[in-house]
This record gives sequence, structure tokens and C-alpha cells, in this order.
Amino acid sequence: MHLSTTCVQGGYTPGNGEPRQIPIIQSTTFKYETSEDMGKLFDLEAEGYFYSRLQNPTCDLVAAKICALEGGTAAMLTSSGQAANFFALFNLCSCGDHIVAESSIYGGTYNLLSVTMKRMGIEVTFVSPDVTDEELDAAFRPNTKVVFGETIANPALTVLDIEQFATAAHRHDVPLIVDNTFATPVNCRPFEFGADIVTHSTTKYMDGHGAALGGAIVDSGHFDWMKHAERFPGLCQPDESYHGITYAERFGNAGAFITKCTAQLMRDFGSMQSPQHAFYLNLGLESLHVRMAQHCKNGQAMAEFLAAHPKVAHVSYCGLPDDPYHTRAEKYLPNGSCGVVSFELKGGREAASVFMRSLKLAAIETHVADARTCCLNPATSTHRQMNDEQLREAGVPAGLIRISCGLEDTNDLINDVAQALDQVAFEVK
Repeated sequence: MHLSTTCVQGGYTPGNGEPRQIPIIQSTTFKYETSEDMGKLFDLEAEGYFYSRLQNPTCDLVAAKICALEGGTAAMLTSSGQAANFFALFNLCSCGDHIVAESSIYGGTYNLLSVTMKRMGIEVTFVSPDVTDEELDAAFRPNTKVVFGETIANPALTVLDIEQFATAAHRHDVPLIVDNTFATPVNCRPFEFGADIVTHSTTKYMDGHGAALGGAIVDSGHFDWMKHAERFPGLCQPDESYHGITYAERFGNAGAFITKCTAQLMRDFGSMQSPQHAFYLNLGLESLHVRMAQHCKNGQAMAEFLAAHPKVAHVSYCGLPDDPYHTRAEKYLPNGSCGVVSFELKGGREAASVFMRSLKLAAIETHVADARTCCLNPATSTHRQMNDEQLREAGVPAGLIRISCGLEDTNDLINDVAQALDQVAFEVK
């Protein structure tokens, strides 16, 4: 099926007389006739459900749709995108291991790697998205287990050279995990460029309406775990916490990663997505292919308008011909990137403050990537503890604005930003 058809009908095919929409199985537990029947589930010898902390039919149907959209072999839902990234990384790493990660990734994920997982004994080396092959190779260690990056970084809007990072990862016998949240499979399918595992914050474009938190992990089924058995004992040696099962042997490359992530990590951490949220997510997925086109149309128009405005110092959007990531975007994102645009006002903090309070249509929110346009000035919100010098050193100057263009009329959005810029009074040099 074409991607647009998969968005609408993938993952679930009702039988004769069955519900046309995915049913919400709002139950924590499932009944069985005998203990032996349930025991087969605990031994992973039969398919089925016994407790929704591990798996739920509604969640699995939606995960199957996302799996099909990405072109993977197995997938699972989590309670948030942050949980998805943690599970995907921790499924491969333990105390004493090492990760290579792109440096411009979302701040929450950066903190997860540099602070929280460091406390767990897992080290990380960050590399620039513009790293050379030699510099990238130098970041690897004998104990490196995985490479991580974002297709389009949030909020830096850098574009990952997926093939470069995948080639380096495979050269060092480890997989590449790509967070594909901003691009979505509508605009980029990382598996086609060599990535091995994809994650999503489904809270963003996939849900699309700011209604439900969620995350997803998809496995390509391409990485040969047993070929590198010594490097990945968690997948290639018996799991004594789960009846001595060896995931890579029992489920092969196509299913080992997600099965272990479910049976072991979801069991112990419990960051599952609720059936109700999975239902909302599926409603969003049904229109994803239509919505992304409008988000990109609005984002491109907004970026072009801002780039020509005399009060704007700089615009970051890979759809602009002079953006440093434009050429890379033409390769990986030929149909458009996303609706998020970052720009810096020449008047700094004061100009940004006036601009933000002058907006009428765009809402001030920490959120991005849903149907309604929202806007954020990091200096007065997420990064307000920093002074102007510290902000610039962190790559988040005081005059920086991030706008997430929604599904509204393009002219209405530009007119709102234009009138807010008109309120910004300073001498333009």
C-alpha cells in the first residue's frame, strides 16, 4: 500500500461484523481457562495478553500501523517519547557501556544521556551533526554499543546525515537509532538510509492535536545481533529473569529487540501507553499524510517571510536555499521537513519579549507540532535561568524564537507574525 493508505487503514483489518474503528480494550487483565494456557504466555511460547503493563491489543494495533509506516518488522508503544528513547538505548546498554550521540539533539534527550544514564554508569560522547568521518570514527570506543541522532533536531533544526552515521555505526559493529519525530515517516523513512531502529515522540505530529502523550519504538529487523553476540549479551545470552530465554535465537533479527524491550524493560519500568491514548494516536495517524503537507507549506512560507524581514537576524529552516542543511534536506527530506521554524530577532531579549506578547493567533506554549500554531522564546521560559552571555554560548541567543506552524491558513499566520514584528521598535542597522 502507499503510505497515505497505510496512514488510514494500516495495522487493523476488521473481520465480518467487527468494529470498523480500532476497539479500545480498556482492561488491565485478561482471563484464561487454565494456568497452563497463561503459562505459555509467560514462557513466550504463545501469543496473547495477560497484563496491560506489558502489552494491550489496542496499543499493539496502533504500533503495527507505525511499524508499517516506517517499514519495520516490529514495534511497541510507550508512555512518552522520552520513555521510547530511554528504552531503545537501555535495551542495548548497561553499566560500563558507551554511546555516541549527535550533539544537537533535543535537550531532554541530551540530559537523559549526559546526566541520568551517566549515573547508571553509561558514558556518552557527543559529536557535531557536521562531524567528519574521521572525527566520527574517533568517538567510538571498544565498549560503544549504539549511535543515536535525530532526523531533524529539536529545536536546533539540524538535519542528520543518516547514511554517514549509519555507515560509521556499522563499521564499528553497532546499530544506529534515529529519533524521527519531526520528519515522521511521511517525510523521511530512516531505515531506507541505513538506520536500524527508529523512535518517535508520538505526542507531536503523529497525534497532531495535543491530546495524548506517547512514544514508539520501531525495529528494522536488519541488524544481525548474533553476528555480534559478545557485544550484545542482553539479546544473545540467556535472560535468567525471563526463564533463560535467548531473544536473538528465539525471535531472530526481526523480533528480538522489541520482544526483549517489552518482556524485560516494560515489565520492570512500566512506561506503557494507555489504550485510550493509543486510540487518540490512531485518529491522528489517519490524517498524518494530509496534515504534514500543510505543516510544511506553512513552515516554508513562514521561513521565507522571516528571512526577508529587516528585524530578523537569522532563520533556521532547511527548506531555505541558503540554510546550511538545505542540500542534506534535499536528499533525506525531498517532500518537506516540518512546520517548526527558529529565528533570531535583532533586538535581542527585549525585542523577543515585545514580539511574544504581541502575538494574537499563535499561542505561547512549550509544545510543538500540533494543529494549532504555538510559539516559544527560550530565554524567558525554558532557559530563563541563564543570562544573555550564557544563552549565546549554549546556542540559544536571547532573541531566539521557535514557532511551530500549525494547520491554520498560511496568510493568517504570516499576518499575525507580521503585526507582532511591527510592535518591535528598535533601530535596524
